[in-house]
Amino acid sequence: MEIHQHLESLYPADSRFEEIEKILSFVKEGNSCQMIGMPGVGRGNICKFLAYNRNIRIKHLGNSQTSYHFIFVNFAEIKNRPLFDAMKFIFLELVSSLHERLFEDAFEKTDKIFKESLSYQDELVLFQGLKDAIDYLAHEKNLTICFLFERFETYIPQLTDDFFTHLRSLRDHAKYKFSVVFSITRPLEELVEPTMLADFYEFFVGRTVYLPIEDSPGIHFRITYLEKLTKKSLGETCIKDLLSLTSGHGKLTRLSCEALLANTKEITSQQDLQTYLLKEKTIQGALTELWEFLTPSEHECVENIILKKPCTFSPFLESVYIIVNNKISIPLFVPFILKQTENQIQETEHFVYDETTNAIKKGALNISEQLTSSEFRLLKFLIQNAEKVLDREQIITSVWKNTATTEGVTDQALDQLIFRLRKKIEENPNIPLHIQTVKGRGIRFVS
Repeated sequence: MEIHQHLESLYPADSRFEEIEKILSFVKEGNSCQMIGMPGVGRGNICKFLAYNRNIRIKHLGNSQTSYHFIFVNFAEIKNRPLFDAMKFIFLELVSSLHERLFEDAFEKTDKIFKESLSYQDELVLFQGLKDAIDYLAHEKNLTICFLFERFETYIPQLTDDFFTHLRSLRDHAKYKFSVVFSITRPLEELVEPTMLADFYEFFVGRTVYLPIEDSPGIHFRITYLEKLTKKSLGETCIKDLLSLTSGHGKLTRLSCEALLANTKEITSQQDLQTYLLKEKTIQGALTELWEFLTPSEHECVENIILKKPCTFSPFLESVYIIVNNKISIPLFVPFILKQTENQIQETEHFVYDETTNAIKKGALNISEQLTSSEFRLLKFLIQNAEKVLDREQIITSVWKNTATTEGVTDQALDQLIFRLRKKIEENPNIPLHIQTVKGRGIRFVS
């Protein structure tokens, strides 16, 4: 019960009201959705609100909240694990959540199913047990089951076709009493191959909730909580200047408040406040997280916006509110962007494949989580054969080597894959510096 009390003490019942209403409108219809937001805006909070905050559930669902059961599943905890472990983790979180919500009859039944099916150590038997548990909860206990897949992007490299096939099977059994909320940094369509999504695509397509930067009720409540905890006051002017710099970004605002409440030096202006915050390691870490979230082409886009240079329109950056009215929405992020740009000019950053971590990096930036599995295999192959001119047959054989045959892979499929990868790693995909076409011969990668 501690996590319930913790969340209820830190956030009011009207936190993220509009976004939660939209998510629940999909869940009530028996549909799934994507919840997309930049790092630090509180995707995880929304998942935890629904799973653990009774006051918020009552605010949105009234007395019917007892008919809905939300299961928080943090995929960062199993990001390098195979499908069997993922299904076991999902099943275990389902069982534990019933115990936490004091659904004792349901807990005892599902716990028994879990232990019996796990004892065989067989993926199909375990999944059948999960189906039986969902069937029981949906049809006998009359519960609407909603899985909240937090930080799902961390599991993308491990995904197989079977993952979404399994979700489809669970949905087919429970019908309109089964939903999934994918909490993710970018649309699944950009991160997962279309063929892999096919089985479950119809249940979430067109249902996307983009998170605005600020949760005004939640952030003001949190500031007051921190002031009470430290028995110090920031003052109205300081809070106003702080929110002006962070635009109410949840993580940046919280870390800034904590730094200021621990500060003993006098800060007399917004400029002094900005200078102070940019020197703080925790603030630098949060800003670095935002910077690493952006692709190279998006780096160029935000830099050009700051310098008032022409740039390619980026609907995604507007969707996640990094760009608002053709400006960077978080003023504190602006000097950090310019500093990063200066560093990039001074240092040549090469693409490198790290065998020990199975990650692709550009300088210190890990870009693996931004790539689909096919894009990852293509870029890995190109990096390992940098400066060589590779013909199309070589590339197709390498990228599609795990398929039964490469005979059905067309030049158009390869062209589309190269086009998507250029959009993610090139500063200007129309004038590629790294993935170069050598007319009549093939592709050459320049690191």
